[in-house]
Amino acid sequence: MSNTKYTLKKVVTNDGTVTFFVEELNEHYHSIHGARKESMHVYIKNGLDYYLKNYPDKTFIKILEVGFGTGLNALLTRVQLYLYRDTKAHYSAIEPYPIALNEIKELDYADLFSNKIKETYLKFHTCDWGEEVFIDNQMKFNKEQICLEDYNTDERYDVIYFDAFAPDKQPELWSKEIFLKLYNLMNEGGILVTYCAKGQVKRILKEVGYKLEELPGPQGKREMTRAIKNPL
Repeated sequence: MSNTKYTLKKVVTNDGTVTFFVEELNEHYHSIHGARKESMHVYIKNGLDYYLKNYPDKTFIKILEVGFGTGLNALLTRVQLYLYRDTKAHYSAIEPYPIALNEIKELDYADLFSNKIKETYLKFHTCDWGEEVFIDNQMKFNKEQICLEDYNTDERYDVIYFDAFAPDKQPELWSKEIFLKLYNLMNEGGILVTYCAKGQVKRILKEVGYKLEELPGPQGKREMTRAIKNPL
């Protein structure tokens, strides 16, 4: 299955890692100020790390990514988990418009790491949709080619990476209905992190029931948002 909706142009960001520019949306998959730096700051540091440091007794967590895209967040998550050797993770990803494998290979993300991680990155993109895959002893992975509006599961998540395109590009994904759906898919004390800190989005998150934390954003953005479901 490949992307049939978007025309992609490879762009080098300010930290040397690359991303794609989507012509139809006039939007990038990652920040032009640094693809890797943005992912590390928003999703790893303020998402995964925050959760594991606040719940040190958790030895198994479930992560959901909305907007799998290039797979950079999943790749950096796998690398970061090496710091938490006693923790295992199940990583689920939603992506209605997958990027073709030949375009994924143009990004060269796997070259940033060891051969083992290169194999993991390719496995993320070549494994079957809708099937759970054993990555290694610390991580299981599955991805669904489906719109979030249509996504249904009995799973409950501890961490959600909300990495959809911006609200003015995909307004349907930033609605109260969507965030209520995600709220109901989360465990108590679970967190949702997103690069977006727009006032309307924060108001919706509060209406749904999240406790919000406004945090310094990655380079090029003043703020980001962490939303917590019923802090424990």
